Amino acid sequence: MAIKIFIDQGHNPTGFHNAGATGNGLLEQDITYQVGIYLADMLNGDSRFEARVSRPTPTTVLGTNNASSLAERVRLANQWPADYFISIHCNANNNPAINGTEIYIFQYGTQANWLAQYVMDGIVETVGTKNNGIRQNQTFYVLRRTNMPSLLVELAYLSNANDAQKLRDNQYGFAYGMYIGILRYFGFSPQ
Repeated sequence: MAIKIFIDQGHNPTGFHNAGATGNGLLEQDITYQVGIYLADMLNGDSRFEARVSRPTPTTVLGTNNASSLAERVRLANQWPADYFISIHCNANNNPAINGTEIYIFQYGTQANWLAQYVMDGIVETVGTKNNGIRQNQTFYVLRRTNMPSLLVELAYLSNANDAQKLRDNQYGFAYGMYIGILRYFGFSPQ
């Protein structure tokens, strides 16, 4: 049985509800879309996994408002049902000096916590972002309402020039870092 991983590319396209952050000429939803596709392709190219994405095309719009957009992502994962859920995002801050990768989980000391550690290490190793740690957050809808271990990965900061360059030029690297982290979590070596 393949391990089923649902990849949620955060946000909807610009001009719709639940559009993402912007910074340094980049749009969050474009980056999350492409990183998610790369990650799904890597997982689907590995017979040990089966991956699905929330946004199969760059123009896919989920839900009719912010709340229903989040609910639809969770519904797709729960209904499948996925074994793991990874929501991909990009961060932004008013202070352009703030940078790095953060991963949010519902609760410390869980499978999601261990998976997050491996995914974080994979990203930091592959693309060279700063490790800002694994953070517990019980308010995020996608972490609260999914029925499986779930991560919300903030890849890096669109508002920081160095991070933005990585997000623009190395989307494959972010996906590969997550893929390597997932493999290590399961004790697998690359196929």
